[in-house]
Amino acid sequence: MCEIIEVQSISKYFKGNESPAVKNVSFNINKNEIFGLIGPNGAGKTTIISILCGLYNPTKGTVKINGFDLFSDLSKVKHQIGIVPQDIALYPTLTGRENLEFYGAMYGIPKLELKMEIDNWLNKFEMSSSADKPVYKYSGGMKRRINLIAGILHKPDILFLDEPTVGIDVKSRSSIMFHLNKLSDIGMTIIYTSHHLEEAEKFCSDLAIINAGQIIARGAPKDLIDTYDSCENLEDLFFLLTKK
Repeated sequence: MCEIIEVQSISKYFKGNESPAVKNVSFNINKNEIFGLIGPNGAGKTTIISILCGLYNPTKGTVKINGFDLFSDLSKVKHQIGIVPQDIALYPTLTGRENLEFYGAMYGIPKLELKMEIDNWLNKFEMSSSADKPVYKYSGGMKRRINLIAGILHKPDILFLDEPTVGIDVKSRSSIMFHLNKLSDIGMTIIYTSHHLEEAEKFCSDLAIINAGQIIARGAPKDLIDTYDSCENLEDLFFLLTKK
């Protein structure tokens, strides 16, 4: 399979901390894979995602995205990736539609195409009737759905998701996961972090368990679970390996 992300020996030290947030981490991700990064709080998941998105430079190591060096060719990489952060990245006084128009314009999507894309995704996520209300009036699940649409309007090759379903209702979670699977079906590569281990077990084709800034297990969820006789699911495996 074609490797779309290549991570080689990255470490990240933050000023004032003796221990690295990420220590000598290497992995490759294949095109069209749903790759999960799971681990306890403070394990290094968000730091790794931030490095892969170009938000942090690693203290050492290299990252290639679609064959481009992430740090010397960042401008070429930016249009190939979509980012859906854990914190809602929307302007609360703007409507959902206005937020999407703003983000779409930032990516340089032509106005007519942008309008069609926005209408299409609002309809798919059952947000059309609420699109012209200010975001501060939205429920948590509605904000998450608009947050996700903002990250996929420009049709990225790679989508980074940091806790995309945290703190939302069952209906919104089901809608988000359904459409993420559809995006995977049409060829989008997804990198995903979550504390919902049952969700991760069903969703990911491959995953890495991270603890204390290092990868301690890597593989398809079923293969990893089957490695340990005492584990019936990903939650059992997670607790066995991390004690958390």
